[in-house]
Amino acid sequence: ATAFGPTVTSFIRPEPVPNPLDFVLWSFFNAMFCNPFCLGFIALIVSVKARDSKIAQDTVVAGSYGQTAKHLNRAALCLGIVGTIVLIVLLALFYSSP
Repeated sequence: ATAFGPTVTSFIRPEPVPNPLDFVLWSFFNAMFCNPFCLGFIALIVSVKARDSKIAQDTVVAGSYGQTAKHLNRAALCLGIVGTIVLIVLLALFYSSP
């Protein structure tokens, strides 16, 4: 007489691969509204390359392009904000003088 026990099946889930960010919307905003020295446009190009690499399942290259796009977006946004503030101050000084 043989006793059959319950069958135990275990599944091992693979570790999820982090999805790198591509910052396309932020790059598009900077290319349209905040584009000093064409940094926003360059960030948009790099962001599209990051998205293409992400679609091609090359996460290392996509992450590298994504980080570059993030740094370019930060630089474009900071320079755009500083430039706008300087322009407003200069215009206020110009029009307030008699």
